[in-house]
Amino acid sequence: MSAQTELPQAASETTGSCCSPSGSCHSDAAETPQGAVTTVYEVTGMTCGHCEGAVTEEISGIAGVSSVKAVAATGRVTVVSEAPLDEAAVRAAVDEAGYELVGATA
Repeated sequence: MSAQTELPQAASETTGSCCSPSGSCHSDAAETPQGAVTTVYEVTGMTCGHCEGAVTEEISGIAGVSSVKAVAATGRVTVVSEAPLDEAAVRAAVDEAGYELVGATA
């Protein structure tokens, strides 16, 4: 004989859950300032967390950048800035970190 425990189910998806409908525990709207520009760049040569940190540090130094998320596994770097960035400035930052900017993704 085994005992079963039943947990009460939430009345709706929005009640009792911190997660958004997209399944994220954070709202992108709260993290991205209104009027901000999000650009995703492709960078080659990143292979690990150290690489991600180096690229993030260099791009974060560009005026107007509010956040950077580099992912070595995909080669993608997501940058949130106050206005569109000059690609030459991003390229120089990525070069300084020791990697190569392929360009912005569509």
